[in-house]
Amino acid sequence: MQVLSRVLSYAVDPLGAIAGNPCEGIKRLYSANRSEIIWTNSDIDQLTRSCAPEVAHAVALALHTGLRLGDLLKLSWSHLGDDAIIISTGKSKHRREAIIPLYDDLRAALASIPRRSPIILTNSKRCPWTVNSFGSAFDRAKKAAGLDDRNLHFHDLRGTACTRFYVSGLSERVIAEIMGWEEETVARIIRRYVDRTAATQAVLRQLNRK
Repeated sequence: MQVLSRVLSYAVDPLGAIAGNPCEGIKRLYSANRSEIIWTNSDIDQLTRSCAPEVAHAVALALHTGLRLGDLLKLSWSHLGDDAIIISTGKSKHRREAIIPLYDDLRAALASIPRRSPIILTNSKRCPWTVNSFGSAFDRAKKAAGLDDRNLHFHDLRGTACTRFYVSGLSERVIAEIMGWEEETVARIIRRYVDRTAATQAVLRQLNRK
C-alpha cells in the first residue's frame, strides 16, 4: 500500500499524469501499539546532524507540539497567536482544537524556520510538503543517518512529545488540550504512548516532592 501510494504520488507530481492519488485516505487494515517506541535524544541528534534543514524543522516541530504529520504540514503562520498555536485537528474532522502554548523551546524552534510561505513547513523548493513527499524525504534522511534499521517512525515523535510533556509535570487534562485529544480518553492514550520508565520516574519525582 505504501509503495503504491508513493508511485501514484509521483504520477501526480512531478509527472502530472493523473489528477490525484486514489490511495490517500484509505484506512489501514492493521493497528499497532507502539507505546514503548520513542525517539531518544541520541536518535534525534543522529538524524538532525545529517538531514536537510527542511526535514529537521519538521522533526523539531513534531517534538515540541505533538501534532500529527498531516496537521504539522498544514500548520500556517496564521495559527500562531500571542501565547499559543491553535489548530483544528484533522483526525477529529476539525471538531477539536489542539492548543499548544508557545513555550520557550517551541518559540526557538519556530524562530529557526525561514518564512517562505504562509505554510510554516516547506521543502527545498519553498513549496508546502505533501504527506507522501515528506514521507519519502524523511525515509531518505533516516537511511542517510544510519537509522534505517531502527524501528522508528515519524509518528513516534508524537509519543516522544507526549512523554516529554508528561515527565515535565503537565496534567493529563493539559496534555489532552495541547494534543487535541478527548479528555475522557486521555489517560488511556497516555498509557499507550508514554514510555513506562519515563512515566514511573515522573510519578516518583512528584511523590518525593510531596
